[in-house]
Amino acid sequence: MKLKLINGLPIISLTVTHNERSIVLNNILFDTGCAATVFDTDALETIGLHIDFINGKAKRMYGVGGTSEICYEQPVPDFFIGHIEIADFPLQLGSIREPYGFDGILGIDFMMRAKCKVDFESMSIAFEK
Repeated sequence: MKLKLINGLPIISLTVTHNERSIVLNNILFDTGCAATVFDTDALETIGLHIDFINGKAKRMYGVGGTSEICYEQPVPDFFIGHIEIADFPLQLGSIREPYGFDGILGIDFMMRAKCKVDFESMSIAFEK
């Protein structure tokens, strides 16, 4: 996976899959300072993934300067980020595009689970098998 710096921020493109429907998201912030992975609800709506108000729980996501947004953390069965299945992973969905300008934020929770190896010299990300 290639890492690009856009306005000084590390941006990646990735494919997310849910129930055998996939979408490529080209504007994902690769954020080692973010505890949780969160995707924009509108971005994932096209593959049939919606906020689950019954099984999810409201969480507050804090941005730069202390601003905050409400998102929903929920279990999502049959969900893949790239080739990595995210079973029993608390995924967050919320409004990311409008306030922050991203389709999602890949947080340290996913990076650790996927065993990401980042090479800033070659600007690439690999996943340990």
